[in-house]
Amino acid sequence: MKQFISVDDVPSVPRLVDIALDYKKQPFKDRTLGENKTLGMIFLNPSLRTRLSTQVAAKNLGMEVVVFNIDKEGWQLEMNDGAIMNGNTSEHVKEAAAVMGQYFDIMAIRTFPGLKDKESDYKEKYINQFIKYAGVPVVSLESATLHPLQSLTDVITIKEQWQQPRRPKVVMTWAPHVKPLPQAVPNSFAQWINGWGEADFVITHPEGYELDPKFTGNAQIEYDQDKALEGADFVYVKNWSSYKDYGKITCTDSSWMVTNDKLKGTNAAKIMHCLPVRRNVVIADEVLDGPNAIVIPEAANRVWAAQAVLSEILKGNIV
Repeated sequence: MKQFISVDDVPSVPRLVDIALDYKKQPFKDRTLGENKTLGMIFLNPSLRTRLSTQVAAKNLGMEVVVFNIDKEGWQLEMNDGAIMNGNTSEHVKEAAAVMGQYFDIMAIRTFPGLKDKESDYKEKYINQFIKYAGVPVVSLESATLHPLQSLTDVITIKEQWQQPRRPKVVMTWAPHVKPLPQAVPNSFAQWINGWGEADFVITHPEGYELDPKFTGNAQIEYDQDKALEGADFVYVKNWSSYKDYGKITCTDSSWMVTNDKLKGTNAAKIMHCLPVRRNVVIADEVLDGPNAIVIPEAANRVWAAQAVLSEILKGNIV
């Protein structure tokens, strides 16, 4: 198995978290591990934190990095095997991925769902075609349904911030947004918190925003946001579009925005978000600018998550 696509690719989440936190203390301890190795970063949609943090992580390990925005700089790719290419696509992923696999030792790929066809998106055709034809380890920089580097970061951040002997209560709450967003981050967050196994986990959202049960697992689902937030130690805020009524916005209730008033019943909860965040739509200014918001330290930890993953692949420990 030559990939980092989901929590299922990781033998031990706690161990990988510890590796990341050790890199935070000693960023350059393995500065020659990636010597004479090249990471190819392939983007089919925009990125800020994922791109920059992964580049820094690779450099810390001594790797060369090539970034290619294939959606803007490359040929339009055909993803369907057996296609008759008499339309807009100019190059098949069979050749594109195979050629890039000749240039790179590890490929990292960011894709995005169309939010039109649930079956197609949840088959993860784009990233799976790269895995199939590249011939080198593939790292997900976000796919149609998951964002594993972000969620590894989130677990790292919770462990780092939590200094008490009891298990923390972690609540993931839906919040409103002006446009339909993928389920990738909430799917992945649920998958990794469950895989970590060291927190009491609650998901709260309006009815109709239930996620795919294969990701939520045994998490408690609560439709009353105020009840869900009671006693929370960490509140992870994220919007997502409907999975059941796929890709649709079925609720625009602004009362789900996270405010200081909403957080009164928490245990002085730390507030998390993957960023970018729409202020005063998803989270109020008073929260984001307040003492309990940890979105910047959370984003900073993206480097150590990526460095842990890349180092394990270079060492052959998760392939």
